[in-house]
Amino acid sequence: MHACRNNSSRRMRSSSCKKNLERSWHHPGEQRRGIAAAIAAATPELNVESACESVGLPRSTYYRMCKERESEAPKAPRSLSPRALTEEQREEVLEVMHEDRFVDKSPSQIYATLLDEDRYLCSIRTMYRILDDNREVKERRDLLRHPNYKKPELLAEAPNQVWTWDITKLRGPEKWNHYHLYVIIDIYSRMVTGWMVSSRESGELAEALITETCWRQAIEPEHDLVIHSDRGAAMKSKVVAQLMADLGITKSSSRPHVSNDNPYSEAHFKTLKYCPTFPDRFGSIEDTREFCRHFFDWYNNHHYHSGIALMTPAAVHYGTAEECNRNRQAVLNRAYQLHPERFVNGMPETLSLPVAAWINPPTITECESIILATTSGA
Repeated sequence: MHACRNNSSRRMRSSSCKKNLERSWHHPGEQRRGIAAAIAAATPELNVESACESVGLPRSTYYRMCKERESEAPKAPRSLSPRALTEEQREEVLEVMHEDRFVDKSPSQIYATLLDEDRYLCSIRTMYRILDDNREVKERRDLLRHPNYKKPELLAEAPNQVWTWDITKLRGPEKWNHYHLYVIIDIYSRMVTGWMVSSRESGELAEALITETCWRQAIEPEHDLVIHSDRGAAMKSKVVAQLMADLGITKSSSRPHVSNDNPYSEAHFKTLKYCPTFPDRFGSIEDTREFCRHFFDWYNNHHYHSGIALMTPAAVHYGTAEECNRNRQAVLNRAYQLHPERFVNGMPETLSLPVAAWINPPTITECESIILATTSGA
């Protein structure tokens, strides 16, 4: 009988706690701290799960509010260690380190010098702490600071708008013997517009290759072509810069010490060197040229590139990709009419041709700032 009376009183207290929690939850002026405090006050009579259920509050939210209350509570000041230096002693150490004889010495040098003078002030680590508290710890050496170079942002919406070129080494018949492969690529169509194999790297050879490639592609001074490259010796040569100025070509360069500003050339060289027929070494420069002749013919005319909707670079470069895409769509339409049950997602569609090709496309934030600047200017 006594146990039943206790259980009944406990249930009554539990019911009253739930009503108090509900009133505190629905009160329009109640804040997050008050809710957490009300649940905490009710936990002696209710467990956390029941208290949160009574107000429809997830337990994770309650625990998060408890952490917020703990973080907002004023923290007691940290007690100093009895071994810590007093303010007078710290000032004495700082004055000693400011002496003229220690102006170009590190704390370890100062520490050793004072020991040789039969004097001990503090440890080396404490000297560093005192200097750090006074903002006197920095790099003493005059290190080279690289400036923030502007990131090249190039856009091509059609062939012969942006080319990129680079030079790679191909191993020759003997150790330390190699050949230089020059390759020019159109970033929109991925077509290799010009290439050359030579035994050396020079600006004069690059000038000859660019001149011949521009002639083959009928590039006129008013064509507004951009040629991008890294900062190799041949790329920075005066003859190449003068040639581009004479042809009205805009010269673009990668940033120093940045390896991903020329991605199209780097990806192409990987395709070349991972080709199944690529040899470990070439027997002669004639063998190298013969291999490259077959490889670039395959790459331009028979290689279905994943970056251009599985078209060949030549089809995109010379404008036959649209017709090829329509023929592919007609084949898919016939296949769908014959066996619609095989296509669970409805009518199949061919891959879309790329609208543009970028080198370092601007981020969303940069695009928004450009739009805002244009709008405000208007």
